[in-house]
Amino acid sequence: MKKDRPESRISLSVMMTCVVIGLVLTVLGSVLIFFIDFYQSSMEQNAAITSEQAVVQVMNMVEDYTAGMADSMRLISAHMGKPEEERDEFFQSFMEIRPDVVAVTTYRTEGELLNCWSNGLKRKSSILQNLSYMEEPEGKGLRISKPHVETLFEEYYPWVVTICQNMKDGGGEELQVFMDIRFSNIASYVDDVGIGQHGYCFIQDTEGNLIYHPQQQLIYSGLKEEMTGELKSLPDGSHTRSNVIYTIHTLENCNWRVVGVSYVDELITGRVEGMVRICVILLLLVLVTAVLVGILFSRLFAMPAKRLTGAMEAFEQEAENFQFVTVRGTSEISALSDSFGHMVVRIQELMEQVRQEEITLRKTELNALQAQINPHFLYNTLDSIAWMCEEDRTKEAVEMVNALARLFRISISRGHELITLEREVEHAKSYLKIQNYRYKNQFTYEFDVEESCLSYLCNKITLQPIIENAIYHGIDRMVEEGCIQIRIEEEETAIRMTVTDNGVGMSEEQCKEILHREAGERTGIGIKNVNDRIRIYFGEEYGLHITSELDEGTCVEIRIPKLTELE
Repeated sequence: MKKDRPESRISLSVMMTCVVIGLVLTVLGSVLIFFIDFYQSSMEQNAAITSEQAVVQVMNMVEDYTAGMADSMRLISAHMGKPEEERDEFFQSFMEIRPDVVAVTTYRTEGELLNCWSNGLKRKSSILQNLSYMEEPEGKGLRISKPHVETLFEEYYPWVVTICQNMKDGGGEELQVFMDIRFSNIASYVDDVGIGQHGYCFIQDTEGNLIYHPQQQLIYSGLKEEMTGELKSLPDGSHTRSNVIYTIHTLENCNWRVVGVSYVDELITGRVEGMVRICVILLLLVLVTAVLVGILFSRLFAMPAKRLTGAMEAFEQEAENFQFVTVRGTSEISALSDSFGHMVVRIQELMEQVRQEEITLRKTELNALQAQINPHFLYNTLDSIAWMCEEDRTKEAVEMVNALARLFRISISRGHELITLEREVEHAKSYLKIQNYRYKNQFTYEFDVEESCLSYLCNKITLQPIIENAIYHGIDRMVEEGCIQIRIEEEETAIRMTVTDNGVGMSEEQCKEILHREAGERTGIGIKNVNDRIRIYFGEEYGLHITSELDEGTCVEIRIPKLTELE
């Protein structure tokens, strides 16, 4: 019934009314604000103020940066007279904390290069032309060069400006100290400041030489010109030339001048035209908005339903790892989404329950399998004991009975699946002892076990099936004496056990087949089941790996995790 449906969070008509009213008010309010601002302002004065502010901003940034350069030179000067070891340590730290400094070099007054400090850069063995060196610098104050390419280092050519100052070293010798700083920081300051849409700032010196221009590639190629010669004679302030406003400010701490360029048509006439365009655009926006509102409300229903359908399809493809994200929309969509989310959780719980039951069933089957005693092996062993007793070899018969008893006692292990490697090795030794009696010492065996491995746990009856396979399928077919080596060693995150024999070996296809072969009449717990039990208990990254060569022998590697009784 309708009254039983969840109440909608918001009415469609209310939502549409609020959206339309809000958009209309926003558009009309914006137009009104623009017109009031337009008529209350003096366009020409506003243009001058805008240009002035931009130039002052650039000037302050560049002055701060050049002041920082001067501070760095004073800091260098303070350490230049110190001992060489202390001075080198200072420059190493200085280059690390000032990544914008490419190099610091010192020269004798005649131009001989003495030292060059950099942050790991390799200096050229032969420098064709050192653009960072200022020939015959005048005065003893701070001097700043024009931007140029760094030429001192191999495969590294950034644009830099060079700061030069005369100093004295610890011995009182007069030196010229040059500091190369990446010009990209200053350039970014200038590039980030614009005056209107096409206005810009650039830097020149008091002699009219261009220091940096955002469009200097066009200037160098002759596609653009700046009246730098005329501008150098103009005082600081705003000047209008040919519909262009030039705003000039000279830096206090160097001979650089910041020049702002703005256009009268853009800042004044263009603004009127821009206002008309804005009004037209706003009116068009109202019409477009009405269309979008219809699309919006269509998607309000369609998009959530589409996302919910997509989630259902994804759940069908991979239900186990599916993560459902709640879909929100109208009350009906929200109700469907919540119901689907509950269904996903319940199905995944049931799938996990079935998976755990399958694992438990598999463990039960393997435990039942390993509990079986191979009648053929037991019959042969008892038969061997019988003929030993008939031949009065009672001592050997007693040893064989004791080995058989130990073998079965460890096989039972009070029903536990995991036993220590120490007991597993004892089980393998008992089995080999019995087989050695039966085969009349046809083979020898040896154990190499690291003492630290004995306390770790493993699946019981892990080594015996591997050894059994080595005897029946490897050594039993040999004419010469066989040899079985069992090695257990500790790795960083696992225990590695290897059983190696010098038997007849196997082909690569046989190695793959043996990991899929079930236990047969003549063998007990198959190698496949050993591998399955290890992977069930410890994970897919553990288990058996077989390598073999015909007439050479076989090596079976077993990897298990480092698990102790305390874990």
